[in-house]
Amino acid sequence: MQKAKIQELLAKAVEARKYSYSPYSNFKVGAALITKAGKIYTGCNVENASFGLTICAERTAIFKAISEGEREFEALAVVADVEGVVSPCGACRQIIHEFLRDAQIITGNIKGDYKIFTPDELLPFPFSESAFS
Repeated sequence: MQKAKIQELLAKAVEARKYSYSPYSNFKVGAALITKAGKIYTGCNVENASFGLTICAERTAIFKAISEGEREFEALAVVADVEGVVSPCGACRQIIHEFLRDAQIITGNIKGDYKIFTPDELLPFPFSESAFS
């Protein structure tokens, strides 16, 4: 992916972060997902007093895209106000592995630092459809 496209996706993730509902942790996260056709879906984390019901920014963006019929993705950018780069949680890694198998995963921060991973690098031993056969 071209550096300019990465920068655009990171900027969209930073913008999405502004909509975070995080009154309990105050840890605002934004995500931007680009399809192979070039459409961008954004997401932010949405917390709940019952923390188990909280949804991460990555899953918000992915589920928005999936719920609108998208199935082919180029990249996902995730950002937070952290030193280094933000790391997707285990649940997000599983969702990323299932739906974004061929996509680049860009983990970053609001200062513009980033690293790029494959889904396999983030989750080398995923729960998969082979568990059902």
